[in-house]
Amino acid sequence: MPSLTVENYVKTIYQIVAAQGGSPAATGRIATALGVSPGTVTSMLKTLSESKLVTYMPYEGVQLTTAGSALALRILRRHRLIELFLSRTLDMTWDEVHAEAEHIEHAVSDLLVDRIDARLGFPEADPHGDPIPKADGSLHTPDAHTLTTRTPGEQFRLSRVIDQSPEFLRFLSESGLAVGTAGRVMSNRSEAGVVVIQVGDGEITLGYEAAGKILVTAGG
Repeated sequence: MPSLTVENYVKTIYQIVAAQGGSPAATGRIATALGVSPGTVTSMLKTLSESKLVTYMPYEGVQLTTAGSALALRILRRHRLIELFLSRTLDMTWDEVHAEAEHIEHAVSDLLVDRIDARLGFPEADPHGDPIPKADGSLHTPDAHTLTTRTPGEQFRLSRVIDQSPEFLRFLSESGLAVGTAGRVMSNRSEAGVVVIQVGDGEITLGYEAAGKILVTAGG
């Protein structure tokens, strides 16, 4: 069984590479994400390379191997199913489940995860809209774009939130925004860095930084 540290590194590398459109994850970015020093990351990447979980290219970055990607998807499957389980069965809010899942994901077996998956009805996404990998390792990511790319008059449905920090999620909740929320773009002023949306009978003004963390699909 991979250690907790190995699992955390592999999952983090996968998420960074995915967020960058497939380009290698830099040592500095991995260090920031995990809260460790770049030197610590470099040492661990050498270990992961020897285990054939990553391809490490000094001064360029790191990519997961096929085995590394498979492990990362197993961990993400555990994490996201646990988040949804906690949300549905214990009524935990979406700003609470991430931290709890971070601890639990390393302790559960694949058998238990499969049972959770079946009990929840084989869901496709977690409470934040992140797609849940299937038991066979496949992952379907819906075609969604940030609110900053939408034009005035377009209807949308909120499908995913990239920033899952408790503070940001609570801000969205207080604004009446959640996965599945339908709305319409009223204005998108890139020069001002502001997007105004209508949700129900009210309007919400979002800065580009916040709007860039919200993924939506077309249609109400």
